[in-house]
Amino acid sequence: MAEQLIKGFPSTSGDDFQLNTITLLKHADATYPEVEIVDRNLDGSMFRYTYKDAYTRVKKLANALKRLGINPGDRVGVMEINTHRFFELYFAISGLGAVLVQINPRISDHDRAYVMNHAGVSFLFINELLLSMVEPYAQKLEQMKGYAIITDRPLDQISTTLSPRVSFEEILAAESDDCQWEMIDENSAFSACYTSGTTGLPKGVFYSHRAIYLHTLTAAANLKIDSRDVVMQTVPMFHCHGWGFFFAAAMVGAKLVFPGLYTAETTHVLVDLMVSEKVTVNNGAPAIFLPMLEYIKTLDVRPDFTGLRMASGATEPSLALMKGFWDLGGAEIIHAYGATETAPFVTANLRKPSLDDLSQEEKWELKKKQGLPVAGLDFRIVDFEGNEVPHDGTTVGEVLVRGPWITSTYYNDERTKDSFVDGFWKSGDGGTIDENGFFKIADRFKDMVKSGGEWISSIDLENAIMGHAGVREASVVGIPHPKWEERPLALVVRGDENGKKELLKEEIYALLTEKFARWQFPDEIVFVQEIPKTSVGKFSKKDIRAAYQDFYM
Repeated sequence: MAEQLIKGFPSTSGDDFQLNTITLLKHADATYPEVEIVDRNLDGSMFRYTYKDAYTRVKKLANALKRLGINPGDRVGVMEINTHRFFELYFAISGLGAVLVQINPRISDHDRAYVMNHAGVSFLFINELLLSMVEPYAQKLEQMKGYAIITDRPLDQISTTLSPRVSFEEILAAESDDCQWEMIDENSAFSACYTSGTTGLPKGVFYSHRAIYLHTLTAAANLKIDSRDVVMQTVPMFHCHGWGFFFAAAMVGAKLVFPGLYTAETTHVLVDLMVSEKVTVNNGAPAIFLPMLEYIKTLDVRPDFTGLRMASGATEPSLALMKGFWDLGGAEIIHAYGATETAPFVTANLRKPSLDDLSQEEKWELKKKQGLPVAGLDFRIVDFEGNEVPHDGTTVGEVLVRGPWITSTYYNDERTKDSFVDGFWKSGDGGTIDENGFFKIADRFKDMVKSGGEWISSIDLENAIMGHAGVREASVVGIPHPKWEERPLALVVRGDENGKKELLKEEIYALLTEKFARWQFPDEIVFVQEIPKTSVGKFSKKDIRAAYQDFYM
């Protein structure tokens, strides 16, 4: 049962003044108008302007949206890569009281159509590179009234079946920058993101202005982002608003860098940008950081990343990855935990001064954990009866969390009843808390391997295997076994560290001996060229289990 709300003595604070996203950009324009925003074009050239320029364009864009018939509460889809235009759309759409629906180009056509129909998207802004991802099912978009093509080319040079259509730049250029912003109820949605749909249709999370405002303050405070920083927005802005880093940059007046189009195979462009623009804050998943580090190792002159902070999420970064960046002048990968439902900031691995006396090896082991819960949230790990587990670092329970930026329901979805309890979001993640308050994921409950009645953590096995210099990636899943119910299977992608020497299974088993009992070892290690991943860079264990379900039978 939810806790009773107690009303105390009335305050004299201006609580009627609403927390709105547009105030962040208005502040950047008023206080840091000269600070640069950089965007990498498709041809590799750089587009540069300032917060003042950005705010002027946002005001014009807001007027253009009104002329298109966009009203408060309308849902506007955006399907774009990380650019200054996406940045502008976030502020212009939400500044009018409409909702920016983040459309993920990496999910299936079926799921993408479902998201737009379920969210009630009536207008779509889409990069011309992505037109072919919508055209095949456009006739199924039930509420769609029109499209704005994001392009630098004249509209008559764009070949598409989408209609009616306008040009992003042309509608913006035709408008005045005289825009008066209305105050929006801070509990109104500013944006929406849908879960990646790994277990059924995607689920809709609609974030309020209040939620993202408070989330932005918390992220900036915990990662110590200020006006002297250069923030590169690496996490896709169509996934959980890129973790909100561009909001934090605007709030503190930090220089912003948008990398434009890149892939896991072209992460060298990210490294080159970090060097040329002197980036000090970055975010991403290990699936992106790892190829970045591999590229750096090919350089004759290694970059000096002194003071660089890299927020890492999605999956646990390996020690080899964290140490590799640390060797570049002390670049720190800051492990964090969150989800679409949590906006996403829940924990961050920031070392407490009381632990300064730990040995260097103990400090590295500590960095493998997901860290300390941030202020403002109610974070619990509970057993099957709902009781909080002891803080002993070994007892596993499910993570429950609630707070001002945590969703408390899915939009128009019957799965809400199974995903929330007493206002808490049930994460489905199994984890522990140690005596110092540090949280560590044991595994997704559905990914833990149940062998002979005992539980085995696939995540712990994966990270141990990736501790081998000859391993690039590793994923462990439990698959059916005729005797033990399930047994672990490891998929391993070899790395380049071994030189000409081929990595052998025996080397991996020898490494596991240090931390695991033999019964916990994967029965088999399969060397592969690539491991399937989800749209957000996590190992797709659903696909792995499906492909290898008969391997031990």
